[in-house]
Amino acid sequence: METINWQTLYARAVASCQPRDVSNSVYAGSVAAALVTSRGTVFTGVSVDTACSLGFCAERNALGSMLTAGEQTVTRIVAVRGREILMPCGACREFLRQLGNPDVEVLVQLAPLVSVKLKELLPRYWQA
Repeated sequence: METINWQTLYARAVASCQPRDVSNSVYAGSVAAALVTSRGTVFTGVSVDTACSLGFCAERNALGSMLTAGEQTVTRIVAVRGREILMPCGACREFLRQLGNPDVEVLVQLAPLVSVKLKELLPRYWQA
């Protein structure tokens, strides 16, 4: 299995970031995310913003695609707005953590390369 490097994952996220109006009430793609699973599969997702505030984050969109495809173990994830790297919000961190891998790597910056583990972002996480 080929290991997906950070530059490739970042490039996939940037390529997916295509902001657009979907309707008068829905705006999509201002943030994009790319993740890689333990099987080496890459999934991407975009944010969906709605007038009624029932939208969702790019990371959770990518995670939903991963789960739909039958996979469940994320190893790396990156979110971007344009070319800017973003940290996952609290809801995305919580969802990632509930999937069971505290060692998910989150990209912080490319040059120099900095990543953190999810368990560092949620250091005192409760265990069910």
